[in-house]
Amino acid sequence: MALLRGVWGVLSALGKSGADLCAVCGSRLRSPFSFAYVPRWFSSTLSGFPKKPMTSYVRFSKEQLPIFKAQNPDAKNSELIKKIAELWRELPDSEKKIYEDAYRADWQVYKEEVNRIQEQLTPSQMVSLEKEIMQKRLKKKALIKKRVKLKTINENWKNLSSSQKQVYIQLAEDDKVRYYNEMKSWEEQMVEVGRNDLIRRSMKHSAKKDTEEC
Repeated sequence: MALLRGVWGVLSALGKSGADLCAVCGSRLRSPFSFAYVPRWFSSTLSGFPKKPMTSYVRFSKEQLPIFKAQNPDAKNSELIKKIAELWRELPDSEKKIYEDAYRADWQVYKEEVNRIQEQLTPSQMVSLEKEIMQKRLKKKALIKKRVKLKTINENWKNLSSSQKQVYIQLAEDDKVRYYNEMKSWEEQMVEVGRNDLIRRSMKHSAKKDTEEC
């Protein structure tokens, strides 16, 4: 069961939704699940995995976002999402039920399809799948940690005074000059030993010009 839950987590990023919402009539169109590409570590006999169904709220948000964007072209996505969340909270239960029923129906189909495919996996494929799940989890965790760190750094930078920022700006300018001088010196050495393939295009043009003048 733990492995199956992991499978469902990985599948959430694959494939296309098995159902679309009709923006004009407001009714829901049922369609068969679409399938994603087949990962390298699966048997070629498998057709692929279905995408994990969107929740009722995510389904509603995906339907409403283009409408809100058209009505508020200059607004940020974060602002639009807040408005959509407010609209969802105010939505009558009878209308929410349409999305919730759609989610439950797709979830049932999803579980049946995952179980069907899982039964076809060999022990080695199961091991590969488990490794892939772990790698994806670690990668996602590292990405989230990196984003939080960058956000903190960005906030700290905004809170600095102009004089404090100037110190770092000057250090950056000094590093830029140092890098340029070191790179130029290294490229001149490469030209002397005949390794023109390692230098920048601008440097090649400069060296060619100097040769012509001589």
